[in-house]
Amino acid sequence: MASFLVGLIGSGIGPSLSPPLHEQEAVHHGFPYVYRLLDTDRLGLDVGELVRTARRFGFDGLNITHPCKQSVIPHLDELSPDARMLGAVNTVVFDGERAVGHNTDWTGFAESFARGLPDAPTHRVVQLGAGGAGAAVAHAMLTMGADLVTVVDADPARARALAGELAGRFGAERARPATPSELPGLLAEADGLVHATPTGMAHHPGMPLPAGLLHPGLWVADIVYRPLETELLRHARALGCRTLDGGGMVVFQAVHAFRLFTGREPDAERMLAHLTDLVAV
Repeated sequence: MASFLVGLIGSGIGPSLSPPLHEQEAVHHGFPYVYRLLDTDRLGLDVGELVRTARRFGFDGLNITHPCKQSVIPHLDELSPDARMLGAVNTVVFDGERAVGHNTDWTGFAESFARGLPDAPTHRVVQLGAGGAGAAVAHAMLTMGADLVTVVDADPARARALAGELAGRFGAERARPATPSELPGLLAEADGLVHATPTGMAHHPGMPLPAGLLHPGLWVADIVYRPLETELLRHARALGCRTLDGGGMVVFQAVHAFRLFTGREPDAERMLAHLTDLVAV
């Protein structure tokens, strides 16, 4: 019988629900599947050391999360077309002697958005965060037809770099960078806000922007899923905004990663139901 050993590399990942999400799906398929957390903070190792160690110990694959989605790339042998295009990796498959990087974040977000915010207007979208997850989410928004995504990051150079890459792929009129000081004007005219920074996670509590900038005309999508109701979403819901939590994205990216790791077809509806059970505990 085939068995699988996979893991998650990232910082402060103790609260992650990926292990039970993957392992419970494997139970339904009837094969042994062990998912381990490889926390860079707790282990005191960088992402390259952890990738090399996982390969040595016979791991079948890895998920990669904040803040390693870009820094992992130099330690891989090959990138899928999506990962190469986005410059970010959230899934690594050990294929014989090769470590191959993939990106299932953008498709995971796209499926979650289509399911959770159907028919939401996307003429003007403001995105907070230009890191690895931000690259995937902005790509998803533009692929789904957003007219303009304005990328805002605390590091203006990073926002400019991502907006430039997006403009190169989708057209100069569809992506632009901005600074946090421009948020009041941008959000006043925006249809929606996508939050793609770590703020709101268990180890990074708080709001990514002043609550007073939110208004009922916005939809708000957060990629944070632990907790599902972040402070940002709580404020947005109180104002009457349509909201999307990060649960759908984490499940749909996990669906694609599980398929890459095992070659088996997971049940997305079952995994969504399992996440609901996990967050209720």
